[in-house]
Formats: sequence, structure tokens, C-alpha cells
Amino acid sequence: MGYFIKVEDKVKVFVQDLNPEGKKTIVFLHGWPGSHKLFDYQFNQLPKLGYRCIGLDTRGFGYSDKPFTGYDYNRLSDDVRAVVEELKLKDFVLCGHSTGGAIALRYMARHKEYGVSRLALFAAAAPSLIKRPYFPYGLDRETVINIIEGTYKDRPKMLADFGEIFFYQNVTEAFSQWFFQLGLQAASWATAAIANTWLGEEELFYDLGKINRPTLILHGIHDKVVPFSLAEIQAQVIRKGKLVPFEYAGHGLFYDQWEKFNNELIKFVES
Repeated sequence: MGYFIKVEDKVKVFVQDLNPEGKKTIVFLHGWPGSHKLFDYQFNQLPKLGYRCIGLDTRGFGYSDKPFTGYDYNRLSDDVRAVVEELKLKDFVLCGHSTGGAIALRYMARHKEYGVSRLALFAAAAPSLIKRPYFPYGLDRETVINIIEGTYKDRPKMLADFGEIFFYQNVTEAFSQWFFQLGLQAASWATAAIANTWLGEEELFYDLGKINRPTLILHGIHDKVVPFSLAEIQAQVIRKGKLVPFEYAGHGLFYDQWEKFNNELIKFVES
């Protein structure tokens, strides 16, 4: 079941709500530059096991409205809060991949873990996607600037190049095209705005220390987008964090090793 939820004046986000009568609720926040469809290989299986799975399309991406502004983590986490309140969600597991992981962390800190019983981070872009003078991990700043410039000059080429480093396992040409189309479904200005947020955002360093819920950290050791070292830092700082490395996965671990991914998530939800 899919529907739209108003998150602020003239802005609605798309929500895919599978098995609304499920025994436990899992909320999924996708990464850049995709949509809720990145979790197809979880949505295919988890509802059959009795779980309610809710996938949000971040504003500017997927089927959601595409305003020109509102792409900082504060606003994006407020969008999540609006959905949580509209659906009256309680005791749910909040999951986030890549940028979605950063949004999930901001939600936990900014909204005081409202409604969340457990947190799951998948290749989360935190505490900083880029290297900084005081933080020697992550991507070079120039790499992100090139992504932004590529978005403005030749977005299809930028997306195609990004797809080449997203997965560790070989994928078919048809799968590559499917992934490529998810990126094209986003607004160009939203794609660039999120990348600009990566450059300026530094509050996630403080957010990590505010997490009190049990937290599962899944990360591919071959990740070329969000280096594995960031997962190690998350596990060190988050009080109840548990890191599970994926030895045969890159950034798209939810597909590279989807069976292990699903099993680890289920174990965490049920623990």
C-alpha cells in the first residue's frame, strides 16, 4: 500500500507501507540517490515473516514531492517525525542506509528517539562522509565536489559512474539500468543539495553520542562510498552499538549479501 503524507506546507512524501497488520514495524530510510525501492530484496521477504515494512521516499527522491529547498538533515529528520506521528508509530525499528543512516541518527538525536525501540545503520554516512582537518576518514572533499559538479553538468554520467562503485558483487546490465533509473527519478537539485549537505554537516559527531537504543551496524568491508572505518567509529561511540562486517559486500550490502543482511536484521529485531 502506497500513499502520500504531508510533512510541511505544500510538501508530501511517499510512503510504501507493506503488511500494516504486521507484528513488528520496521521503518526504512534509503540512501542517496535512490528511493524506497532500493530495499526491494528486504520487502520481498520480511512481510512474509510477519513484519510491517515502511519505506519512505526522501523529499526530492522517488515518488515524493520535489521542492527546491529543505535538504539539510534537520528538515529531513523532521519529515520522518511527521510520518511517524501521522501513522502513530510506536516501538518501531528505525533503519537507514548511507545518507538515510545519517538522517536516522539526526532523528534519534533531534527528536529524542521518539517512538524508536531499536536503530539499525547500513553503511551509514556518519559521523562525516568527508575527511576534515580533525577527522582523517571518509572521502576526499574534492570527490564530493566532483559529484556536485557532475550533477549540474551531466547527471546521467555522474549516476552511471556512481553505479560502478556501489556494489561489490557483479550485477547484470539489467540490474545496473534499474539502479540508474532510480537515480534519474530524483530531482537534479535535490541530488546536488544532499551532496552539499555532506560537505557542511558536522553535528553528526555529537549525534552519535546521544544514541541510547540498541544499535545494529551493518557495513561492507569493500565499501567505496562510505569507508568501513566509519562503521568502526560508529561502533566505538554508540553505547549499545554492535558492528557486523560483510566480507563480500560494498556499499549496496542489502543486495550484495541480501540473505545475510535479512538474517542479521531479523535476529536484531527479535533479540
